[in-house]
Amino acid sequence: MTSFEDLGLPTYLLKAVKALGYDVPTPIQLRAIPLVTAGGDLVAEAETGSGKTAAFVLPILKKINEGRGDTDLASVQVVTLVPTRELALQVSQVFKRLGQFSPTGVRVLAVIGGLAIEDQIVALEKGVTVVVATPGRLLDLVDRGVIDLEHVHTLVLDEADKLLDVGFTEELSTFLEGMPSRRQTLLFSATLPPQVVDLGERILRNHSLVRLAERHAPVANVTQRVFQVDRNRRRALLQLLIEQEDWAQTLVFVATQIASINLAQKLRKSGHAAVSLHGGLTQDDRIQALKRFKSGRAAILVATDIAARGIDIPQLAVAVNYDLPRSPHDYVHRIGRTGRAGASGIAVSFVDHETEAHFRVIEKKNHFRLERQQIPGFELTEAPKEPRRGSPPKKGKRRSKKDKLRTSQS
Repeated sequence: MTSFEDLGLPTYLLKAVKALGYDVPTPIQLRAIPLVTAGGDLVAEAETGSGKTAAFVLPILKKINEGRGDTDLASVQVVTLVPTRELALQVSQVFKRLGQFSPTGVRVLAVIGGLAIEDQIVALEKGVTVVVATPGRLLDLVDRGVIDLEHVHTLVLDEADKLLDVGFTEELSTFLEGMPSRRQTLLFSATLPPQVVDLGERILRNHSLVRLAERHAPVANVTQRVFQVDRNRRRALLQLLIEQEDWAQTLVFVATQIASINLAQKLRKSGHAAVSLHGGLTQDDRIQALKRFKSGRAAILVATDIAARGIDIPQLAVAVNYDLPRSPHDYVHRIGRTGRAGASGIAVSFVDHETEAHFRVIEKKNHFRLERQQIPGFELTEAPKEPRRGSPPKKGKRRSKKDKLRTSQS
């Protein structure tokens, strides 16, 4: 099968696919669409930027329009759970754009924190067919008794590995209790660590497994580079690379909200159009920052890992690990923001004596090894620090996983 027509999609979906500029199905779409259409449960892994969202949205829209689910379009029939607000907004837009010519009125709602919950309650009362939600906000609506899940025929866990990072398994039972036991469940992600596969074994029935992620190169079409540089010289090296190599849109990943704010501010003082994106911003400010970056009004986006998933910028030139990701799997998602949809991209990581060992773990887990580079004038000079001796620091009280869902992810 080499075309969307060969996948048996109806005319109204073929029209939407053409309007969005999709020429031929991607490998994950070729494999997943027939399986989802057949009605079975599915676990699917494919590299970021490979078209996973459309792989489940297209057959779900076909199912809704054929009335194989609940015929009352005012009832919530589909729930898609995602780890970040940005991804929720992006997936909901894909549902809307691919469903724009549907003969039935498919109503889509993004249920996320940062926006007025009252408005979301009003929309639900008027009738919603597809809900795309972050777990925390959906949990709030379930607790309030304002969302009815008893007509849900399809549950999608998108970026399931990241959902597990915030303790999602403890909350999943709450959602499943309100849904029919006979439903279709789909798990999609760019990485499927063992705990995700184990989750699938517990909640899926006779599921199919599709794994298309490249095992020896984290993301195809992305040139990966590693620069050794002293920690206090990273910003100067970043500016040199941007200017000398004439980087266009550049996404810079940092570890904390403060780092995002400070680095963007310093880049602006140096004459670069940079904006900050982090979880401490209001949702409106987060949306505006992304709009400025996507439109080209800002050439640099300095972001925490909320940008590692859910940002789709087809022409993004460079992704920079100014701070390395904590999880080796997050490395794949970060650099996958570039080199999407067949385009080429560059991924750059900065390492020093303290972070070298962690980057080796990232290499090992993702099955690659990269040559280290040094730029004249930015050579690694600081001596490695002596191992810390004595008692380890005492841990403070940690927030519960439920609190994490309600705040940082909702």
